[in-house]
Amino acid sequence: MKNKLSTGGLVYSTDAGRMCPACRQPVAQCACGQRSAVPAGDGVVRVSRETKGRGGKAVTLVKGVALDSAGLAALGKQLKASCGSGGTVKDGVIEIQGDHTDRVLLALQALGHRAKRAGG
Repeated sequence: MKNKLSTGGLVYSTDAGRMCPACRQPVAQCACGQRSAVPAGDGVVRVSRETKGRGGKAVTLVKGVALDSAGLAALGKQLKASCGSGGTVKDGVIEIQGDHTDRVLLALQALGHRAKRAGG
């Protein structure tokens, strides 16, 4: 039998959303400094198209952007506006509804990011 504390404890609460595993406070109010930092990557933003698990609908994915969550949300909003479609930011990945890989690549390069197409 596993110890309850070894699993990290509370991860999500319906009252406050995501919880920090170290200080058990809501992530927005985390004081321990273990908040998710900017992910370390190779500096290349990868843009791909995916249809898995979406009922055949295409989604453009943008991965590897070295920005914090607020910066990702702002970039996602800017990319969605340039494509004229909806989307979201989940777990450090920007999802844009529809196949907009070419338009997203051009927009990212115009903003100064090193972007390349990933996948098939």
